Amino acid sequence: MTYCCGMLLRDGLVMIADTRTNAGLDNVSVFRKLRVFGTPGERVMGLASAGNLSVSQSVVSTLNEGIANPETGKIDTLTNVPTMFQAVQLIGRAIRQVHVREGRVPEAADPSFSVSFLFGGEIKGDRLRLFMIYPEGNSIECTVDTPYLQIGEHKYGKPVLDRAITYGIDLYTALKIGLISVDSTMRSNLGVGLPLDVLVAKRGEFDADLDYRISATEPYYRDLRDSWSKALRAASAAIPVPTYHTASGRRLAPMILTDIDPEDGVENESPPPPRLTSVKGS
Repeated sequence: MTYCCGMLLRDGLVMIADTRTNAGLDNVSVFRKLRVFGTPGERVMGLASAGNLSVSQSVVSTLNEGIANPETGKIDTLTNVPTMFQAVQLIGRAIRQVHVREGRVPEAADPSFSVSFLFGGEIKGDRLRLFMIYPEGNSIECTVDTPYLQIGEHKYGKPVLDRAITYGIDLYTALKIGLISVDSTMRSNLGVGLPLDVLVAKRGEFDADLDYRISATEPYYRDLRDSWSKALRAASAAIPVPTYHTASGRRLAPMILTDIDPEDGVENESPPPPRLTSVKGS
């Protein structure tokens, strides 16, 4: 399993992918899942994969070698297609070609051989775009309303993105939130792990502003993990416990409900307005 996320923002693109691959509890390896393509000043693209490692590697190798275009007779690659949409179509063709070459029909493929991709970037003359490409080769595009996409083990990291990511957020603030999202996933799923690969591309620059690998010993990432854990504990402690009326009238530290008759568990005949009393020393 893996976790990858991409964020399409006003100022550019952020993509993050983990590197853990496992074929059983005792067979855990590290493989790059975020690859950067492009020509500085002309185009920059990031391709992140989740799913079967052999299929994703075959797709990337097919893209590197290129696919014959029946209309032009030329070999199409990610470095020469003129638009991002045509690049997405090329990736879809590569996925279908790999499945056919290995004797599988994409629509009925064994789930263990499925693969999905996040693909984002900008080509000169085209706008900055971000897509999710499904195992069958079809795709959806990221929008301003929901400016991020995820693949892999995404459910643990999604709440952080839902609460904090907006289209207008600063690129490196988005990177910080994305790293928190990945860390939240790693805390809950052993199939996701370090190192992490990161791509940040500013809109209109057609080059990577940051193409970086984060290791387990990197000071910033270690501090981010510790700070996020402490912030969650502090936030939890600062929120009052529920002030519901309990039948037993038990104490709800750090508050005590005072309008319940402990003898019969029923509210008094004419109860005063609910009154909360702080527990000393809480």
